[in-house]
Amino acid sequence: MNDKLATGKRLAGHIGQYRRDALLSPLCTIGCVILEILIPYMTASIIDDGIAAGNMAHVVKIGLLMAAMALLAMGFGVKANQFSARASTGFACNLRQAMFENIQRFSFSNIDKFSTAGLVTRLTTDVTNVQNAFQMILMVCTRAPVTLIVALMMALSINARLSMVFLCVMLVLGVALFILIPMSMRYFKQMFRKYDVVNGTIKENVGAIRVVKAFVREDYENSKFKRAAEDLYKNSVSAEKIISLNMPVVMGCVYACILLISWFGAKMIVGGTGLTTGQLTSLLSYIMNILMSLMMISMIFVMLSQSVAAAQRIEEVLCEQADIVSPADAVKQVADGSIDFENVAFSYRKSAQGGGTPVLSDVSLHIRSGETIGIIGGTGSSKSSLVNLISRLYDVDSGCVKVGGVDVRRYDLETLRSEVSVVLQKNVLFSGTILDNLRWGDESATEEECREACRLACADEFIESFPDGYNTRIERGGANVSGGQKQRLCIARALLGKPKVLILDDSTSAVDTATDAKIRAALRTHIPGTTKLIIAQRIASVEDADRVLVMDEGRVAAFDTPENLLATCPIYQEVYNSQAGAGSGDFDEAAKRDSRQAKGGARA
Repeated sequence: MNDKLATGKRLAGHIGQYRRDALLSPLCTIGCVILEILIPYMTASIIDDGIAAGNMAHVVKIGLLMAAMALLAMGFGVKANQFSARASTGFACNLRQAMFENIQRFSFSNIDKFSTAGLVTRLTTDVTNVQNAFQMILMVCTRAPVTLIVALMMALSINARLSMVFLCVMLVLGVALFILIPMSMRYFKQMFRKYDVVNGTIKENVGAIRVVKAFVREDYENSKFKRAAEDLYKNSVSAEKIISLNMPVVMGCVYACILLISWFGAKMIVGGTGLTTGQLTSLLSYIMNILMSLMMISMIFVMLSQSVAAAQRIEEVLCEQADIVSPADAVKQVADGSIDFENVAFSYRKSAQGGGTPVLSDVSLHIRSGETIGIIGGTGSSKSSLVNLISRLYDVDSGCVKVGGVDVRRYDLETLRSEVSVVLQKNVLFSGTILDNLRWGDESATEEECREACRLACADEFIESFPDGYNTRIERGGANVSGGQKQRLCIARALLGKPKVLILDDSTSAVDTATDAKIRAALRTHIPGTTKLIIAQRIASVEDADRVLVMDEGRVAAFDTPENLLATCPIYQEVYNSQAGAGSGDFDEAAKRDSRQAKGGARA
């Protein structure tokens, strides 16, 4: 319970500028309830002092007063709804904004903790559930208790003995709710996890719809989604079966109360023991007020049982602390593009005792500023993991990585990442024009600077063939350009930032060899002072590099000039010969053969 209250307090801090609306809504609700509760009391006066006494003037006077009170109550109710709607939607907006901003601060390791579908569910479904619960708290959580208290006080003032029936029925209803609510909570927590699975299935299918159709896997995807949807359905039904008992219990209490009050009230009127017809009519009205307020309270518990699970999932995102942040005395200038790895070890999954299974071990190397370095190796040799450490997308387990002679952990993150541009093999373009996408590299870049960057990346050729040129609209993810065109636009985008280190992570794999050579020649000629790291599977992409780094199973197998590697490194030799001849040029096979030969030599 304490954890749930703490969660509520932390989320309430995001109400922010909507606190005034959140305060005015219950105040208006209280005014509305008080006026509504007084109306049955005045009804008793009309019956007893007006109709029974034949006093029509009294009926008219009280009737007009009741009409005025009803109109005023309606006005209070309308304003209460408006304030609560504004406060709850504003609260949801603030929550989503706070979550999104915190996600932007996440390092890759933080993001690895949450699935993409899970984050989407938390930002949408979970926030909506909390928004609905908050709106209900503002309106119903004020209306129901105030109605209950005021109506009970009015009933006690009319006839205290007869009002004891209310208290007995309230006790029965409270016990029923105490049993039902905890039972439903368990199912609601499971239900939100099922939402994650459904959203993940949808996202994966829509994102890969071309592959699904290419392999005619529509039936398989339909069955996979059906399983996920059925799991959600079964879990939802289990929760709703328990919650559905709420209404029959409440209505049973209402009908029992009406019968008991009517029976005992009629006996008191007939027996002349101090109860009038008008008072019995008022008591019956207060029965409905009291028990309907109890029903509303029970619905609040139902809604809160759903929203608590959602709130806890939202809190997980809000409270997740980025494990890679800028230090207090951060260095805000990168001297040059030199790179040093000193006894670096790195793993993705950290254990409580330290690092997990290492993907990089004992990596030490020095790269001079302005050098062009080729990086080759088989699949899983940790080439991308190596370069991810340079811009501090992840932190090392041991050792250190230096850029410009300074440990990357000492840099301001924005400074470091603006000076280390990374172009991935599967880089992403965003919806907007080509110019909009290019200016991600430098938002203040002129159109001429964008054109120059595109010329270096050999992207100007196809851009100028579009009818709208640089104002051509790019669809989300770059769906309306080819893989090679997307890669060249991403290279141009990175060049606009004028970085001291440029990392091309297999980012020319989708372009032909002639264009690849033109891009490398342009980079060598026009940005000689920039350190360039080129991860590639083609020997042709690295053979004109100053030096080539050969990676094998997370270790440095060799690091030398292409000429020396051709004379001394078996992996490089075999792949070179394979790609120059009729072979496949597969780094994986070359590395395996080299490893077998080394083991054979050791046994000999």
